Amino acid sequence: MSADNDNASASDNAGSVDATDAGAAATVAHGHGHGHAHGAAPTTYGVAPAARAAMPGSTWSSTLESKLGHRFDDRRLLARALTHRSRSAAHNERLEHLGDSVLGFIITDALYARFPDSAEGDLTRMRAQLVRREELAARARELELQPCLRLGGSVAGNVARNQGGDAGDAMLADAFEAVLGAVYLDGGLETVKRVIFDLFAAALAHISPHSPKDAKTRLQELLQKRGWPLPQYEVTDCAGKSHAPVFTVACTARGLAEPVTAIGDSRRAAEQRAAQGVLERLAGDA
Repeated sequence: MSADNDNASASDNAGSVDATDAGAAATVAHGHGHGHAHGAAPTTYGVAPAARAAMPGSTWSSTLESKLGHRFDDRRLLARALTHRSRSAAHNERLEHLGDSVLGFIITDALYARFPDSAEGDLTRMRAQLVRREELAARARELELQPCLRLGGSVAGNVARNQGGDAGDAMLADAFEAVLGAVYLDGGLETVKRVIFDLFAAALAHISPHSPKDAKTRLQELLQKRGWPLPQYEVTDCAGKSHAPVFTVACTARGLAEPVTAIGDSRRAAEQRAAQGVLERLAGDA
């Protein structure tokens, strides 16, 4: 993905993120470099200091910047990272996609360096544990992203009414990844790497190749040990609101008279629960 294109998109659609953002026009330089240009006030992805000061939400953004340990040159990137699609066409999904990739790369790099003797499968499993939705939502709550989310009226109402004011793991995890994408565009790879290492320090310190395996991994290993085909997962239903989906997954495996079904707020969560159900069924039949 081109960082230039994303920055241009942020600039072109700044007014649709928030009407007052229109007064914070930036001078955007082309190229992939990050940091201040020699002899010029704007940065590659930044804005002039006067424009930055005029941006909305200075209180909440300053607090979040303090928690992240990064001061944005272009706060419009941060505003977009916190904007749900229900609020504006200039929402955070592209930044979320970028942040997901950046996070995956940096966590993989950290695990590769920390566990030089671990096999590929162990590295993959540890990465999956660190970047799973529940973990990302926990990091979002540590940053107190919830009050910063920019939600549309109907979604905001549903969150307040149906979830006691909590946006839920899915929305918070998505916003967290989008914020990381914004940090990357604003500050570069080394900056977002430092932010991620700070946020995941405790988790990285405690992760181990010998950490308990998740249900899908344990089921796959059990079936392979018995010489049976791998399990098959199928989404049989997806209900609920866009901000609070409910997935139903059926898991089929040899040794079962019928599939085991389970629900979850993500496909992955439903698959994990279905795999756990299959393990319990097979253990009972053993």
